[in-house]
Amino acid sequence: MIKLSRRLQRIADYITAGNRVADIGSDHALLPIYLLQSGRCPAAIAGELNEGPYKAARKGAADAGLLQKLEVRRGDGLSVLQGGEADSVTIAGMGGSLMSMILEAGDKAGKLEGVTELVLQPNVGEDDVRLWLLGKGWQLLDESILEEDGKIYEVLHAKRSADAAKINEQLYDGSFLPLEWDKGELKGLLVRMGPHLLRKPTSVLLDKWKLEIEKLERICKQLSGSELPESALKRAQFQGDIKRIEEVLQCLQTAQP
Repeated sequence: MIKLSRRLQRIADYITAGNRVADIGSDHALLPIYLLQSGRCPAAIAGELNEGPYKAARKGAADAGLLQKLEVRRGDGLSVLQGGEADSVTIAGMGGSLMSMILEAGDKAGKLEGVTELVLQPNVGEDDVRLWLLGKGWQLLDESILEEDGKIYEVLHAKRSADAAKINEQLYDGSFLPLEWDKGELKGLLVRMGPHLLRKPTSVLLDKWKLEIEKLERICKQLSGSELPESALKRAQFQGDIKRIEEVLQCLQTAQP
């Protein structure tokens, strides 16, 4: 059996046993191959846009002797999928904005018909994905954050639920945080930083946002050398953002066991 990276293993662990899975942007089809070899999934589809990755995924499936169970298809995003073909969809390793566009286009085209579970790993722009899930009535069931090879990844696990609106309203209620912010500001914070992640803060989460502060401080330093009014305005906005993140981190460090 192939061995997955920690990032891909976390995605695999979220997949409901017995579900048919479609992995979009499959990168050598490592994830679906593992899911099939481990017996977690009975069938899988791997989608790739470009010729090179498509051929690599085909070769991986063939080398594993899984061409009967793993169908490798070439196409853009969810276009490789037909409604009712998959129970779970995984998308990993791209920006959250692009991921949201892929999900939106697929949803409009009926490609998510019959899909009950999404496991999503955006490299950046996690807030874009959370907003899409919120807007489409998906329940954000859980989130993970992990570090691997010097990079920090977040994995989002969502499912269809008749009670999603009610559950999400409670989930995105930030009143559990000791911050004197209004309700809208707290919801925006949870969308940005993760409602589950903020409820169970880890050292990796703290590290991620400390790095964000360092990045913003570098930008502020660069902007301080400019005399343009726009630069001063942007610098003030970034400084405000730094202050807010620091306020949140102070809460999280206090809350850590």
